[in-house]
Amino acid sequence: MSPALAALCGTAAVLGVTHTLLGPDHYLPFIVMGKAWRWSRTRLSVITVLCGLGHVLSSVAIGAVGIALGTAIGRLEGLESLRGGLTGWLFLGFGLAYFVWGVHRALKNRPHTHAHAHADGISHDHDHGHLEEHCHAHADGTPNMTPWILFTLFVFGPCEPLIPVLMVPAARSSMSGLVLVTAVFSVATIGTMLATVLGADLGLSRLPVKRLERWSHALAGLTLLLCGAAMQFLGL
Repeated sequence: MSPALAALCGTAAVLGVTHTLLGPDHYLPFIVMGKAWRWSRTRLSVITVLCGLGHVLSSVAIGAVGIALGTAIGRLEGLESLRGGLTGWLFLGFGLAYFVWGVHRALKNRPHTHAHAHADGISHDHDHGHLEEHCHAHADGTPNMTPWILFTLFVFGPCEPLIPVLMVPAARSSMSGLVLVTAVFSVATIGTMLATVLGADLGLSRLPVKRLERWSHALAGLTLLLCGAAMQFLGL
């Protein structure tokens, strides 16, 4: 491996980690959705990895086609910027709709008291909500489309540094160099996403958040909304 290619691989690893950690949209959606829908860690891991693959491979495909056709870097960067803006609006729209639905669900599930009288004359009261006994991915009998929506959002989301900083310089070296640098960036990005999501999920599982469970969907929607705002208005 040439020194230039080794330097590109190192740069790819660093950029994969840093661009993931600096973009909260890379991990917060999985953390809050996993808690809201009570995904197992296995399911959470699979969804995170698949969305990460969609996120990276969409940019890889655009970069590979652009390089093969000799498209100017500026045009590829413009296309990635357009995709980034679209993804921000999609996060905003989905986050707002999900937040409204989550608030409605929480208000509908407001705990209330029922009195029960038994045949032996003993009566007692107990509190419950209508939805909390059935709060799972198919609570209303319909399939949970959340993983597919997240996957779609991540396919639209670009990896901004991948094409101009890594793929184009690597392609000037060799095709094998291009594949190697792209693979290093992909593994670093998806690995960081997975480690961050699972670490946060483990940490949250140790916190006393029982009282917030009724609002978990509303909080998830608000988080997605804030992620979209950060992407659209702050460039994160």
